[in-house]
Amino acid sequence: MVQQHITSAYDRDLEAIQAHIMKMGGLVEAAIMSSARSLEMRDVELAKEVRAGDKAIDALEEIINQETARLIALRAPTASDLRLVLSVLKVSANLERIGDYAKNIAKRTTVLVEVPQVPDSAAALRRMAREVELMLKDALDSYIQRDAELASDVITRDHEVDQMYNALFRQFLTFMAEDPRSITSCMHLHFIAKNIERMGDHVTAIAEQVVYLVTGNRPDDARPKGDTTSTTV
Repeated sequence: MVQQHITSAYDRDLEAIQAHIMKMGGLVEAAIMSSARSLEMRDVELAKEVRAGDKAIDALEEIINQETARLIALRAPTASDLRLVLSVLKVSANLERIGDYAKNIAKRTTVLVEVPQVPDSAAALRRMAREVELMLKDALDSYIQRDAELASDVITRDHEVDQMYNALFRQFLTFMAEDPRSITSCMHLHFIAKNIERMGDHVTAIAEQVVYLVTGNRPDDARPKGDTTSTTV
């Protein structure tokens, strides 16, 4: 009976932490799309909301860290359970970083409203952000459902985000070469594109954690990266 009570308490504590993860994930999904929308609409007020909303994301990560530490200390989870508990910390850390990137995009938006627009760039960045947001939704679903197949699909889709980034990178280089007046705008836009690409990497890290959690095996570290800009001359 005592063991049953301990197990029940452990399950309740873990469910509460998982609920925080999903709430945090929802806030991060909203931050991704709101930051991209603020850029496309040149909406400074929405950008400010994204920056202010990052505090709630950070606060949830702190709550998750504290409750996870308490769970480990009080419930002494077994090795298999500990893997699950520690995955919570890794998922929340990646969510917090994605939130930071959304905040950085919002910061750049307040600067970009003061400089000339680069044709079609904001819409392209929004599409890229949308793909990352959909990846995050699926990654979180795979985490809750313990669906390694869905998580593997998310990992594969990161290549598409990298390809979108590569295309934008080359587009910005072309604009800057053809019109030096666009250099400031393009530099800021490239920073935003790189932030979105890094969001995709953190979403992928969440999906990789799911694969490990479900199968006990790490995904292939040789997964090819689609970002080829580091080799661009």
